[in-house]
Amino acid sequence: MIEALKDAIHCQRVTLAELLSAPLARLAGKCAAEWGEREALDIVLSDGFLEVPHCLFLYVVDTNGIQISDNVSLGGLLPDHYGRDRSQRPYMREAVPSWGFLLSDAYLSRRANRPSLTALQVIQRDGEMLGFLADDFDLRDLTVTADRYEESGEWRQIKGDPAIRSTVFQQCRVDSLIDRNMDPACAILNELLTERGMFQAVIHFSSSRVTIWLVDDPFRYRILDHEALSDPDICLLYARHPYPDNALIPQERIGSILNGMRQLRLADETLYLRSASINIFNGMLSLTFSCDGTHYMSWQEFLDKDMTFWLGSAA
Repeated sequence: MIEALKDAIHCQRVTLAELLSAPLARLAGKCAAEWGEREALDIVLSDGFLEVPHCLFLYVVDTNGIQISDNVSLGGLLPDHYGRDRSQRPYMREAVPSWGFLLSDAYLSRRANRPSLTALQVIQRDGEMLGFLADDFDLRDLTVTADRYEESGEWRQIKGDPAIRSTVFQQCRVDSLIDRNMDPACAILNELLTERGMFQAVIHFSSSRVTIWLVDDPFRYRILDHEALSDPDICLLYARHPYPDNALIPQERIGSILNGMRQLRLADETLYLRSASINIFNGMLSLTFSCDGTHYMSWQEFLDKDMTFWLGSAA
């Protein structure tokens, strides 16, 4: 996982921990006073259930991971879980920090096979650790408080299928239908991107098709085959649309980007572009080559590189 995603997740977890640690600590203190008494523990958990935000189940386990209370839920007691061995569950196998509170890593629940979290609060009495107060959460019930994650604009290279990489020098590019009609295809894509409201396109050079998304209907994709990409009449289907002011790729650079992709497709018979994508709003391109490796980069970086960078002496 990239660092930016890890940082975003960490911020969300810190917020959740701050929300949960105080009410669970208070409730753990009350559990310590009733330790070993099943019915008394159930009463403590039932009375304190609403104090814990977003809680799905509350229960108490001993230091061996054996449940010594019923499950307490919004609907009442669930006695079937009394005596359950939870020692091998993911949250019981994590090390609880010295301050006595743990917010587990996310895991899939056994009950519903859904992403879940468990918070553990150590229960102590007279300096002796008795067990844990456990609080289960369904991730669907948790409020997302972190800022929306924004995709990084940094260059990323991702290796593809090893089977394809190992045989890359045994293959040779075969002209596709779009290869044979590259001039009209690039001109039509340029028109759609700059004048007709298309904001994202995935160009499949090898299979001669393009998947497109439009600003007026962004939740549905459309597929243009090689015949559509060779016929300028296709533009009649899409109304004129002002180029978005918040697009990160300048309108006048779209043609240069498409031309660069065209060159990478046709420059070499062994190392060639299989597919590419462009998104004008985040300013990013993706390039997938015959070796099945994919590069993600900003449009500026792409235009800064010449064919020698990509193909070396083969250029």
